[in-house]
Amino acid sequence: MSKQMHLGVFVQATGHHVSGWRVPEAETGSENLALLQKIAAIAERGKFDLFFLADGLTSSLTAHPSTMVRFEPTTLLGAIAMSTRHIGLAATVSTTYSEPYQVARTFASLDHLSNGRAAWNVVTTSYARSAANFTRSTHPGHDNRYEIAEEFVDVCKGLWDSWDDDAIVADKTSGIFALPSKMHQLNHKGQFFTVQGPLNASRPPQGHPIIIQAGSSVPGQNLAARTADIVFTAQGDLAEAQAFYASLKGRLVHFGRDCNDLVVMPGVFPVIGRDKTEVEENYQKLKELTDLPSALGLLSERLGHDVTQFDLDGPLPEDLAISDEIQSRGELLKALAVRENMTVRELALHVGMARGHNVLKGTPSVIADHLQQWFESNAADGFNIMPAWFPGQFELFVEYVVPELQKRGLFRKDYEGTTLRDILGLARPQNSFFPKV
Repeated sequence: MSKQMHLGVFVQATGHHVSGWRVPEAETGSENLALLQKIAAIAERGKFDLFFLADGLTSSLTAHPSTMVRFEPTTLLGAIAMSTRHIGLAATVSTTYSEPYQVARTFASLDHLSNGRAAWNVVTTSYARSAANFTRSTHPGHDNRYEIAEEFVDVCKGLWDSWDDDAIVADKTSGIFALPSKMHQLNHKGQFFTVQGPLNASRPPQGHPIIIQAGSSVPGQNLAARTADIVFTAQGDLAEAQAFYASLKGRLVHFGRDCNDLVVMPGVFPVIGRDKTEVEENYQKLKELTDLPSALGLLSERLGHDVTQFDLDGPLPEDLAISDEIQSRGELLKALAVRENMTVRELALHVGMARGHNVLKGTPSVIADHLQQWFESNAADGFNIMPAWFPGQFELFVEYVVPELQKRGLFRKDYEGTTLRDILGLARPQNSFFPKV
């Protein structure tokens, strides 16, 4: 079989478009469990690799409707695990505002509950305002957050290796529940964390739950090359995506890894219709419903500047400094505005669509053409699909785009293996306490 594409659904329950929830046929509610279970069922019907939940640690009246109020993601995935059998379950948890022992335990539990389908999206938390919710007076700087994250992930991986796979024997005859020689105490003492261990959860079915990372800055790429199994990224230009892909894959060798050990999945925001007329109808529907103040708020958040102070029908200021909070996304948006000669208003409306991710508009064959081009041009190993609204736009993708990809031999027709690692074609890691073979 030729190399197969990987697909994830990035779930924002009110839709990724800032006004997607206003589409008449959209189902709404970030705390609507029935809708979230429906999305997971559609994704599993489409043989998707991942059901992915982002997260943040603040809220406001200017937040994206999908993030204003929402379920805590690992709690939600525990419920989704009970109504699915194959699809990977990915949740975002911060390394800046969490503790390694707690996070390692959470994802070990989710991996056991789902029979090996857990994935952790490692984020450093961009926004400084998060500190105020965690009894902190300051928010660490960009590079410092990545230093913390690197040690945090190392500690979690060590904790997941606390027990050998066969440590728990529960032998009624001998009275031995766990074999003492097969338990390992971490005794980690690092720059940021001191963690004794062992973890009070047996070794996860996957050995280590899948690690996802989304940073595109140099520190982010280095963290991903060293620790991640999947990288989520945002590019709107093929050459730009190819350069990022080559840069990231090229870093793997420095950490003793192969290029196939890491799956790169850019975000894609598709506006789909069964024919050209329906495509235009859906696209115009979104344009007409777009709330400009909300779109301007999202752009301001990603640039770290209040863009309403600028001329909305003029370009971004050339000397606009990039925020320390979301460096790579800010740089991407500035480059996009220059490349496409966008006004502030046009850039805001674009961000209101997909927050800087690649916007595709077309029939199923047109969408498939684009995905195939990027996949076969070393720009991506797969894609994180970001529907404008749920469930309609996602159902169209699964019902029409997925069969087109399958017909071209680019995507699986059924799941192979039982764990998310199996689905991704990634090896189960050896316990770090074992001698290296």
